Amino acid sequence: MRLRKSIVIAAVITVITGASVAVHANRQPDGCAVSGYDRTVLDDGPVMYLPLGADDHDCPGADTLRQVGEAAPGTLPNGDAALVFDGVSQYAEVGDTAQLSVATTGSLTIEAWLRPDTLQFPRAEGAGYVHWLAKGEADQQEYVARMYSQLNGEGRPNRLSGYAFNAAGGFGVGSYAQEPVTVGEWIHYGLVITTDRSPGNLMGHTALVVNGVRRDQDSLAELRIRPADGDAPLRIGGNLHSFFHGAIGKVAIYDRALTALELAEHHEAMGAAS
Repeated sequence: MRLRKSIVIAAVITVITGASVAVHANRQPDGCAVSGYDRTVLDDGPVMYLPLGADDHDCPGADTLRQVGEAAPGTLPNGDAALVFDGVSQYAEVGDTAQLSVATTGSLTIEAWLRPDTLQFPRAEGAGYVHWLAKGEADQQEYVARMYSQLNGEGRPNRLSGYAFNAAGGFGVGSYAQEPVTVGEWIHYGLVITTDRSPGNLMGHTALVVNGVRRDQDSLAELRIRPADGDAPLRIGGNLHSFFHGAIGKVAIYDRALTALELAEHHEAMGAAS
């Protein structure tokens, strides 16, 4: 089944409220590779790596990382640190760079670990979902990672998905996984967006890998999606319209399409059961 979903795009004037916390005041050389999982990810060459914990200094692309509202510390399955977002107003963001846009790289893989601490998000948008990772603003939409509340207006209980958009927003092409979700259980998420052509697929595709298993793939040609390079920051934990309640860690972005096997190796490296 191919997933098509419209989102409401509104003009936004960004006003940062609450505490704005600098994350990388003192960077130490070689401080990023602190665990076996980190080393496994870094071996695959991410252009950005945000562990979102105490050990994220000196990581690729993390220079402008900051928190808005002070998220609490959390712990990943391997004992590494993560951030726990309150689902109300907290998020983290990094400034725009060309390496974070499909239009300039040709392909992106967006990878993260997330742990929902509720099945019904208190600050959702649209039919009842949150964008726990997103890059885009009015007329500069690029991509989102989405999770639905258990009760929503589309009959998609806790569906995980990821979308690519034209700059104007509106309808996007996305891939999804519809599986039971448990409060407090970690999920390994991998979204691939590529404009590389292949036989029978002349505009590229999206693909979703969850817990090391490829779940879905969809052609950008379905809605003639041509990703553009906007200058919006990458936001994690919320996109100003909706906010994720739970923990997020080990956010990595690659300027190529990782294979399902590579993502499965990362999942295994965390030591989590699928």
